[in-house]
Amino acid sequence: MKERLLVGLDLGSSHIRVAVGQVSFLAEGRPSLNIIGATEAPSSGISKGNVSSFEDAVSAISHALEQAERLIGVPIEEAYVGIGGTHISALEAKGVIGVSRPDGDIRSEDVTRVLEAARAFTNQANQEILHVLARSFSIDGQGGIKDPVGMQGIRLEVEAQIVQGMLGQVRNLTKAVFRTGLDITELVYAPLAALEAVTDLRKRELGVCVLNIGASTTGIAVYEDGDLLYTTTIPIGSEHVTSDIAIGLRVSLDVAEKIKRAHGSALPETIDPRSEIDVRAFGGESSEIVSLQYIGEIIEARIEELFEKVELELKKIDRSGLLPAGVILTGGGAKLPGMVEVGKRVLQLPCSYGVAQVETSMPELVHDPRFSVAVGLVMWGFDAEKQGAGGGSRSSSRGGGASNLMSKVSSPFKKVFKSFLP
Repeated sequence: MKERLLVGLDLGSSHIRVAVGQVSFLAEGRPSLNIIGATEAPSSGISKGNVSSFEDAVSAISHALEQAERLIGVPIEEAYVGIGGTHISALEAKGVIGVSRPDGDIRSEDVTRVLEAARAFTNQANQEILHVLARSFSIDGQGGIKDPVGMQGIRLEVEAQIVQGMLGQVRNLTKAVFRTGLDITELVYAPLAALEAVTDLRKRELGVCVLNIGASTTGIAVYEDGDLLYTTTIPIGSEHVTSDIAIGLRVSLDVAEKIKRAHGSALPETIDPRSEIDVRAFGGESSEIVSLQYIGEIIEARIEELFEKVELELKKIDRSGLLPAGVILTGGGAKLPGMVEVGKRVLQLPCSYGVAQVETSMPELVHDPRFSVAVGLVMWGFDAEKQGAGGGSRSSSRGGGASNLMSKVSSPFKKVFKSFLP
């Protein structure tokens, strides 16, 4: 793998965040990743993972990229781009092929073909497939195989997880990125990128749920036995907390956001009942004294609703209270005080904050939960390119030969979407 920069672009509803990683080589020739830059800019034209105003989205993305370029001192030409939203879904698929070699020796080409078969099995006209993630392989009926390369058999099967998004929504977002002059190395589902940043292999083997709490949505990714078990998006985020405060106190959204950032807590029982604020001090039109405990009760109600919906999703896959590595909270919305305590109470699971586990010269930003997706995208790219250079399998993190498949589809993916540009 050549020395170069890897860029992660997180397209959020409230902010667009960019992380830049530099690949270097240690004395023994082993590649190493160091995050050398992280910036954010206000987002506009993007809502819940969808483009609501094309020109505004292009302008916001351009502004974020320009900030990152000024920080690192070189132009950014391509990036791993995070995509989210309620239009993205996941489903299970199976693929079956005959092993191509007469001696029955299974090669990486066979893994690629069986994943392509799984991909074709679920291909729908109005959906764009983002990921084909192998969960397990079977050889001549023998199941539970993680990496079949090097084994022998006649019939190769795969059970895969397909992550896909609405074709129109994906095209609009991709077109906005291309309009800035940036190439897309790969589109990555944002909760998977966050999971890449804040978990390790041991937690993925034991069973872990990552909640990427954004402004307007919360992405859920559940891993078990080292493979993606389930993923979905809940249409609740930190902006809903702000809206609740605005309604409860009869103030503007800007005032409500300032109050939330200064005094917000999801644990009203820990707040002194005598503590009060004047909304005028935060930009309110008139003077009004409000109890901080009342504000906490408003916040707690919405956060409890969020975790109750997460609990319903875990029940769908029979993992309620059954994930040994617990729940990891990340994303900008996870920084609200009291989130961990409410999560433990509602989900009956260990809960903790997640930060990116990577070397960096900017820990104050890179280790901030709001940058987890952007940094995770860089780590995703580093792993993909490292495995591609070594010819190995990504089974340890994403299942089987998925990286080989994605590397093969990335180039035509660019050509298809660039054809939509004027």
